[in-house]
Amino acid sequence: MAEITWISLQKPMPEKEYIAILSYLPLRSFWGLPQFFYFTRRIQTQLKTARGAVGYSLLAHVLAKRFWTLSVWENEFVLTDFIHNQPHREAMITLRRYMAGTEFARWKIKGAAVPPSWSEAMERFNAHESKHVSMSNAEKSSR
Repeated sequence: MAEITWISLQKPMPEKEYIAILSYLPLRSFWGLPQFFYFTRRIQTQLKTARGAVGYSLLAHVLAKRFWTLSVWENEFVLTDFIHNQPHREAMITLRRYMAGTEFARWKIKGAAVPPSWSEAMERFNAHESKHVSMSNAEKSSR
């Protein structure tokens, strides 16, 4: 597995509560990899100037076509704003046909616990401690 280690975009305040999100992004086939990597780079550029982004990391198991992102945000509003702006919005539309079983887990995290560890994030994801939202449910709620 390849990992982009945590990239800090701002220093979190230790006692403040933030939103952590783990995204599970499996691809149906290798045909989607070029587009996926293209948008990954563009979204990384978007993250550098995204209002309210605290930091992020990416975990990639390329041969299994499975990818995870882990990020922390000041609140739900700035996270939603990021999701609905370019290039992230374009990526969701373009990559939809290549994705299989996309899921998200969100939880609250204190600034002192940032960055969250991958093991903690995966435990939360696998234990269904957090609210999981599939891509189809997310699309319905944004309409």
